[in-house]
Amino acid sequence: MQLAFKQGAQHALGLMYANGDGVPENDTEAVKWYRLAAEQGIANAQTNLGLMYEMGEGVPENYIEALKWYRMAAEQGDAEAQHNLGVMYNNGKGVPENKIMAYFWSSLAKTQGDEDAVKYIEIVKKDMTYEQIAEAQALAARCFESNYKDCD
Repeated sequence: MQLAFKQGAQHALGLMYANGDGVPENDTEAVKWYRLAAEQGIANAQTNLGLMYEMGEGVPENYIEALKWYRMAAEQGDAEAQHNLGVMYNNGKGVPENKIMAYFWSSLAKTQGDEDAVKYIEIVKKDMTYEQIAEAQALAARCFESNYKDCD
């Protein structure tokens, strides 16, 4: 119980520093606290740390690091991280552009009701064949059914 409280508090401090909520806004401090929670497996902290790396806030912009943290969170079922991975694959940020992977990750987020992913899927699929969409859907089903253990 104490460990979970500590991890949650670390993530909360990261949010406070990122947003200037009760403390001076400080992205470097936000990254510090997000990292402490993320390294302990807190999916929300992993997503937020990935976002900091993607945007270059508090750390140098680094798409590879962003992908790493998003992937960790996505494999725990974090819809925001799944959608962010989809966007990165669609735009070729840190990975080769891949519409199938973009659709795959965004569809996992869509399944969980992520509104951004619902809209984004429509954008991605405009540039895909029916065969590519079917492949992405099959990957998503396999990943979801395996509780995010078989997502490659």
